[in-house]
Amino acid sequence: MDLTILFSPVDERIYADITSHASFYKSIRIFGEKMPSYKDAHIAIFGVKESRGGENNSGASNGPDEIRKKLYPLKKGNGSYRIVDLGNLNPGHDLDETYVRVSEVCRILLENNVLPIILGGTHDLDYGQYSGYETMSKLVSLLNIDAFLDLEDKKDAPANQQHIHKILLHEPNYLFSYTHLAYQSYLIDASHTAVLEKLYFEAFRIGQMRSSLQEMEPVIRNADMLSFDITAIRSSDAPGNANAQPFGLTGEEACQICWYAGQNEKLSSIGFYEYNPDFDDAHKKTASVISTMIWYFVEGYYYRKNEQNFKSNDFMKYVAALHAEPETITFYKSKFSEKWWMEVPYPAGRERYSRNSIVPCSYNDYQLATKGEVPERYITTLAKLM
Repeated sequence: MDLTILFSPVDERIYADITSHASFYKSIRIFGEKMPSYKDAHIAIFGVKESRGGENNSGASNGPDEIRKKLYPLKKGNGSYRIVDLGNLNPGHDLDETYVRVSEVCRILLENNVLPIILGGTHDLDYGQYSGYETMSKLVSLLNIDAFLDLEDKKDAPANQQHIHKILLHEPNYLFSYTHLAYQSYLIDASHTAVLEKLYFEAFRIGQMRSSLQEMEPVIRNADMLSFDITAIRSSDAPGNANAQPFGLTGEEACQICWYAGQNEKLSSIGFYEYNPDFDDAHKKTASVISTMIWYFVEGYYYRKNEQNFKSNDFMKYVAALHAEPETITFYKSKFSEKWWMEVPYPAGRERYSRNSIVPCSYNDYQLATKGEVPERYITTLAKLM
């Protein structure tokens, strides 16, 4: 499909004054005079100038270009970049049509093994990101990072407050796992976290994350798609948001998460949402934070080590014996990255779950098993597989 008809080129004024050959801009191909080919790319960036999903948030449509202004001058990182910027997706006549367009672009890129980086726009656009997986023959694990849960089910609620509810109810259902990071308890309805628990989905408060961000790495490593609402970052670091909060992730923690996400070999799409330049400071601090997050994601991507063949000699295999069911749990440790995985058996006849039966874990999970305790990750995953 010729994507040119769906996109507008990147505004020349964004990159006209960038002369450094070491810049990010000089290391990628962009839609300027001509749409670049995406078929040989590793990563495709595209903006969605859509803000109709939020209340009093029209400035969010200008977010993608402001992010580019900060991203393009950054220095190129490691790796042989094969990155394209497709420009800005033209919004549909209504929100539903925009979702369809986002979905179609994501589907085409995913089918060509190209990882989309989506620059929003309001957070409800991740419904289109998720829908891009519908025709693929796999179950999807979704990681959402946001101060709010966005599980409203009232029809008159803004789209960016009910998009997760919409994803959970989407038919056909191909959602294997949903994990929410960095929610703030005083901003959400406690009954919504109960809903997630009943579905064996996970939600981690900002305090839980901060106590040990490294323990969140296996959670991030398990995701197929990541949806990042900038509201999760504290307002002192990211004021450019209609719902900016005084507490939340630091810019540095957000970059660390993106570094982990970039290294995740399962992860095949990422979206950054809810940046509104109208609320940003004079120096466009929030755009700088987001551009740095993208830089770290790309850097992590080019550090991927293709660690998926657990039967190879690149892994050490450990078997922990327990006193009850299960009698044993098998763990794998990479000799290169020293990351850990845990095997959870899936029922006979459910081969569609085979891809999700070896889950990322931490050394702490292995230590628990050696003491005869079943790790929480094992219990949660087994409940999803049954």
